[in-house]
Amino acid sequence: MDSVLTQVFLPVALGIVMLGLGLDLTVADFKRVLVYPKAVLIALVCQVILLPVVCLGLVLAFDLPPVLAVGMMLLAAAPGGTTANLFSHLFGGNVALNITLTAVNSVLAVFTLPLVVNLALDGFIGDGAIGLQFDKVVQVFAIVLIPVALGMLIRSRAEAFAGRMHRPVRLLSIVVLVAVIAGALISERDNIADYLAAVGIVALTFNVISLTVGYLAPRMANVAKRESLAAAFEIGIHNGTLAIVIATTLLKNTEMAIPGAVYGVIMFFTAAGFGLLTRSRVVKAAQIASDKTAA
Repeated sequence: MDSVLTQVFLPVALGIVMLGLGLDLTVADFKRVLVYPKAVLIALVCQVILLPVVCLGLVLAFDLPPVLAVGMMLLAAAPGGTTANLFSHLFGGNVALNITLTAVNSVLAVFTLPLVVNLALDGFIGDGAIGLQFDKVVQVFAIVLIPVALGMLIRSRAEAFAGRMHRPVRLLSIVVLVAVIAGALISERDNIADYLAAVGIVALTFNVISLTVGYLAPRMANVAKRESLAAAFEIGIHNGTLAIVIATTLLKNTEMAIPGAVYGVIMFFTAAGFGLLTRSRVVKAAQIASDKTAA
């Protein structure tokens, strides 16, 4: 990608997306961990530990080229995207839990993302370019947390303004995601067919596993269906924009951005299909609970 695009536009665009996330958050969203402790703990274990291990198994099983393998691990380490909140709302998930998981995950990603990517770089390429180097961690912190904190500050001081900005910023976030994906694909257009053939099935498999594990793991621990559905969307819808920006700006490799771009397209269709398959069960469970309360 052009240096102006990667060094200026993409970080600014991601900053706007993360600012929008902050406009939706309050301190209470972090305190809500105490309301849904089991659901939050299970979702975070799946997101931070289990899925990177699953992703590693997939890239090894499919023998991905090293650069694409690192790109997949970068994607796996990225926190849930704000789009998870929208899907959860549309298909009957607990949106409050989604917001809490996104908030906590965004904080954890500052530490876990550099660690996972460093291990992937060392294992597949032999170059821990992001690693635990102080300047790189600071850059991840600046990209992820500072805009979120600024958005939360704006909401705390001007809640009405934050409410008015909710819809425009959400729409802008979608536009940014589409633009970032398009930019990554266009920049690698000469090799895109080979990349899609190589990483497409891996991205699809990883996405389906993420959604399935995100739903079944909480259900196996007797977490309610609405909360389990929220966890599924949070785990299955990764922040592909963040993965692409880190690949193109911090790691300076557009090829590593391809898995994030491909996943960013696939996840909308699989998440919608998953939502349709599970929505009837969630609605039925909610109705039964309502009837018991009324009785």
